[in-house]
Parts: sequence; structure tokens; C-alpha cells
Amino acid sequence: MKKRVLVAMSGGVDSSVAAALLKAKGYEVIGITMCFYLAPSGHKKKSCCSKQGVKDARRVAHKLGIKHYVLNMQKALEERVIRDFCREYLLGRTPNPCIVCNKYLKFGTLLDRAKILDAQFLATGHYARIVKTPSGFLLKKAKDLKKDQSYFLYRLDQSQLKHILFPLGNYTKKEVRKLARKFKLPVAEKKDSQEICFLPDGDYRSFLKKRANKEMPPGPIVDTRGNTVGRHKGIAYYTIGQREGLGIARGYPVYIIRIDPKTKSIYIGSKDEASASGFLAKDLHFATKPLLKKIALKVKIRYNHHEAKADLFSFGRKSRIIFQKPQFAVTPGQSAVFYDKNRILGGAIIDEVIV
Repeated sequence: MKKRVLVAMSGGVDSSVAAALLKAKGYEVIGITMCFYLAPSGHKKKSCCSKQGVKDARRVAHKLGIKHYVLNMQKALEERVIRDFCREYLLGRTPNPCIVCNKYLKFGTLLDRAKILDAQFLATGHYARIVKTPSGFLLKKAKDLKKDQSYFLYRLDQSQLKHILFPLGNYTKKEVRKLARKFKLPVAEKKDSQEICFLPDGDYRSFLKKRANKEMPPGPIVDTRGNTVGRHKGIAYYTIGQREGLGIARGYPVYIIRIDPKTKSIYIGSKDEASASGFLAKDLHFATKPLLKKIALKVKIRYNHHEAKADLFSFGRKSRIIFQKPQFAVTPGQSAVFYDKNRILGGAIIDEVIV
């Protein structure tokens, strides 16, 4: 009897090839498209769940001869992702909605839906690998390090990993494009989407302003000596390490080094002053429970950050991470993901910066 797998299909190349590969391997494949937001008709930039995205997913499913369903998850997106996204920015923090979405929707609600459909697995087009070992399942980086998305998946646990497939983990993006042409998929030449699904134009500031339905309260921009050197338009519009858009001329580059939500103040300083020796983290998660209270590892403090060597000290509800060398723009609200070579150990949310 064929094993059944539910494939999350956005209408893009990656998820379409994932479905085609599984079909070719003999799985009974069912496609499902999560509809979070439908971009307005005629919108220049199409989000992953625009009408065109749903249409493309259906075309691929028809080409592959598989069943395809559309699941309306707009309410779940609102309650689980968007509210957190807005709340964090209004507190002067910088959230990562894709990680929240993966935790609650893609590998929460959708994995539950797979079980309802008697599917043994849920598959996505993520570039990452799952390796089964005698001691459990390991989450590892993808073959294509430039496309690796393991950072966004660090919250997966053992109960989830054993029911998840990442068919693209051992392929490069170039190879995936070739496979799309080989399978003659109608989306083979479709461009990749890098946008957050509920921000089809990429403008989070306008989104926040519209959601708040009011102007953001402005406040002072303060230097490291305590002098007010300018005014900002609202702390939600700024992030740690930001250099552009401050409207301040100091004769040397200045960066945002701290945001104080209580006083609505933004502090600026040099690049060195925008670097930190470590941070306190909350919501610590490990795929397998660590046995040591101090762990040497490498940590990535944002998706495009090059991993840095650090020591993790676990205590109480928060953990302390200390870098071997100070790192630039350690940002509260972002996820810090822990690595041992190509293996993802776990991660946490950056809560407080240690200067």
C-alpha cells in the first residue's frame, strides 16, 4: 500500500517540484494550498497565496494527476502570526513571522490536517534535511547552503520531525529548476517570491500604520551621551543596526543601538557601539534535551547572519548566550538558532541585549 503524503503547495517552483519528486517515488500525493491572504486584483506583486498562486498550484496538481485542496487559514494567520507581528514591532522589537507561521500553522495546523486525511507525512518545499538516527531525528542544513532554510525550522520537535519530509534537501536550486523542466511543470520558469505572504508589497510600515489605525507616537533620538539629536516617527518603524532613514548628520556613520519602548526613545551610536557581547534569550527550544548547563555552539542571530561561536548558559526561564567576539545588531524579537556544524541543535528568541 502506498504511503500517503500531504504536500503544502504555494504555486511556486519549490513546492511543485517537491510534489513531483514524491509522486515519482511512488507516494500517494495530495496537494494543499494554505490561503492566508488574497492580494487585490491587479496587484503588481503577487503574494504566495494570491489568486494566481492558488491557480498555479491547481495547474501543477492537474499536471501531476493528484488531488488538490485549498485551506482558508486567514483567521489562523491573524490570530497566531499577524497579532504577534504587530505587537512586537509596537514594543520596539523585530519579529520573524515566518518562524511563528512554521510553528503554529505549517507544522501545527497543517500537520494536524495531514493526520485527519490519514497521511503519514507532511511535505514542504523547504531547503533543509531530516536525518533518521538510532537516537532520533536530526534537522540539518540543506545541500544548497545559499538556499538553506533550516534557520526557520528550529522549533520542530521529534514528534513532528518523524512525520515531515523535505524532498529538496539534497538538491541545489539550479537542480530544482532543471527538475521542474524535466517534469514539465507549468511553473518551471516562475520567479521566486521572497515576500512575507501578508505583505505583498513588502511595506511593513504602511501595514502597521493601517492596522493601528492611527499615527505612531514620535519620540527623541538620543546619542550615547544622553543628548537629543533628532526626532523619530515611531519606534515601530525602526530596528537595531539601522543606519538609513534617521535624518541625522554626525560626520560619521551612526546606527540604532537601542530602542526603549517605555520612553519611546531611540539611541544611536557607532558601529562598535551597535555590537553586543551576548544576549538573554527566552522560549529556549532543543530538538533533543541537552544534558549540560553550559554548551559551546555556533549561533545565527538572523537569517543572513554568519554563525558566530558562543557559549550558552541555561538557567531558569531565560538563557544567557555569550559570543567569543562581539556581534553587530543583536536584535530583540529575532530568533537565535544554534548549530553544531550542519546540525540544528535548537534556538530561542532574543529578549535582552548584553553590551
